[in-house]
Amino acid sequence: MNLETVAVLLCCGAALGFIGGLLGVGGGAFAIPLLAVMLGLDQQHAQGTSLVMVVPNVAIGLWRYARKAPLDPKIALSLALPAFPCTFLAAHFATHLPSAPLRLAFVGFVLCIAAYMIYLALHPRRADAPPRPAYPWPFGIAVGAFGGALSGLFGVGGAVFAVPLVSLLFGFSQTVAQSFGLALVAPGTLVGVATYAWEGDVDWGYGIPLALGSVLLVSPGVSLAHRLPESALRLIFASLMVLSAVVLLLRI
Repeated sequence: MNLETVAVLLCCGAALGFIGGLLGVGGGAFAIPLLAVMLGLDQQHAQGTSLVMVVPNVAIGLWRYARKAPLDPKIALSLALPAFPCTFLAAHFATHLPSAPLRLAFVGFVLCIAAYMIYLALHPRRADAPPRPAYPWPFGIAVGAFGGALSGLFGVGGAVFAVPLVSLLFGFSQTVAQSFGLALVAPGTLVGVATYAWEGDVDWGYGIPLALGSVLLVSPGVSLAHRLPESALRLIFASLMVLSAVVLLLRI
């Protein structure tokens, strides 16, 4: 790999880090199309390699979000702990699937999330609407388990899936829900990258430059997220998810 490729990966990583910080996700949903389409990796290698970048993004993003709005430890743990075993089992399963059906399933998943985000953005709660009832923290266990399974199966998706559900179940704002989404995937991401690496589905030559570039702009992304209205964040989220799905469809 030449210096020009490394420079491109560093710049792409910086852009993905900014997006990950802005949207409260690791950025892997947008790195996977880059790795699959531009660099020609199969779906498993794209997912495993993207996780190398996601690990530092999630850690920095979670730290920055938690500084602005401290997390309820019971809810955070109810999300994070079930994600451990579910991420491992799903990642192990994903590494033995054919690449094309796995990519098609990933496209379907991100389009569903995008549609839901568009719905939320276009149907905001009225200012005078009564507050949503907050469910008790054990409801986070199911969200954490399913979010961890998505993270393992697709290499991303736990935070993407968790953000709207956490907002719905516990009545949190978009930015607070994004911080809990990062709490869900933080431990499971390490399990995921280890599992994909064990199966030989990580290209470290691509993953490390992406990771190094990504850490530069996570914090500015988080700062911008707290200055934008919720509807704008949701529409940005949905638009980028649709773009990722379309790019991947071109490779199926």
